[in-house]
Amino acid sequence: MTDTISPELFNHLVHLAALELTTEEAEYLRGQLNNQLKAIHELEAIPLEPGAAVTSHGVPYTAESRPPIRQDDWLPCPDAAEILAQAPETQDGYIIVPEIPHTDL
Repeated sequence: MTDTISPELFNHLVHLAALELTTEEAEYLRGQLNNQLKAIHELEAIPLEPGAAVTSHGVPYTAESRPPIRQDDWLPCPDAAEILAQAPETQDGYIIVPEIPHTDL
């Protein structure tokens, strides 16, 4: 991984994401991404003991301390026709979404 996101790489990512950014917005966002990347490198540099356990959360959640998983209940929308009426295009009760243009990599 590189130490910074170059303007060329950033412009490529902006193109892939189909974003429209002003020059000021692009420089600000690229700077923010580089700050995040710098923070990640600083975290990677922290020495760890060889036997340190990998963790995804700072607070241990044991089976006894976490709340029970709630049951999912399906509830129909009270007025689906009102929601569908707001969509620009529908067919057979579904919202038609235009195809997103893409290129193969």
